[in-house]
Parts: sequence; C-alpha cells; structure tokens
Amino acid sequence: MDRLLWLVHAASTLFMAGVIAVIQIVHYPLFARVGTAGFPAYAAEHGWRITWVVAGPMLVELATAVWLVFRPLPPGVPAWMAWAGLAAVIALWLSTFLLQVPQHEVLRVGFDPEAHRRLVFTNWLRTALWFLRGVWVLYLLARAMEREC
Repeated sequence: MDRLLWLVHAASTLFMAGVIAVIQIVHYPLFARVGTAGFPAYAAEHGWRITWVVAGPMLVELATAVWLVFRPLPPGVPAWMAWAGLAAVIALWLSTFLLQVPQHEVLRVGFDPEAHRRLVFTNWLRTALWFLRGVWVLYLLARAMEREC
C-alpha cells in the first residue's frame, strides 16, 4: 500500500469533511443574516475566498481517489470499496456544480430566500457524503495500521 498516497487522500477527505460541516452548520445558515444591501458583495467575496480554501483539497481528493482504484488496498478490504470511494467523490463534484454552484450564482446577484433554502437543503448531500468518506478513509487507514502494528 502506498502510505503517502493514502495519507494525502485521507488528509484531503478529512479536511473537506471538516470544512463542509462548518459551512453547513455555521456559514450557510448565516447568509440570511448578512442583510440585503451588502449581500451581493458578500456573496462574491465568499465565492472567491472559499474557492481558495476548497479547490486544492478537492482536486487532490479527486486525483488520489482515481489513483487509489488502481492501487492495492489493505488486506481484507474488497476492491469495490475503492470504486465506491471514487463514486462518492464524483457525486460530490456533481453535487457541487449541478446543485450548489447554481444557487450561489443566484445569490451572487442578491439574497434570494428560495435560493438560500435550496443551497442549505442540497448541501446536506455533500455534508453526508464527506462524512461517509471520512469514515471510509479512517476505516481503511485502521485496516492498514492493523497490518503494520
């Protein structure tokens, strides 16, 4: 098993699980409290800043998920788990660009309660997927450590 590859993959997944939890529980709900006048500037700034936080880890997670389907898994871990992990990453990207980004585009023009509601609601999918991916990578790391210890 490629230790560094797995560690980088786990780090990117766990980082994103933490980020999405904060976004879902704290940040997105507070959009409604920004105020109408300053919301377009706030939304634009949010988009620029959050991209710097998530783009790198998301790209690393995707690249390593692709790579890992072709690498040996820890003993006792079936190959389908790597493919399921990659499928979850692809689902996260699809959710991001098909569900959340369109709501952000509406909100960039000005606060829209319905777009905000859809953003918070659809983001639960990403929150759940990253949580499950976090559990998945911790399970795989635990299996790998069992063998090493």
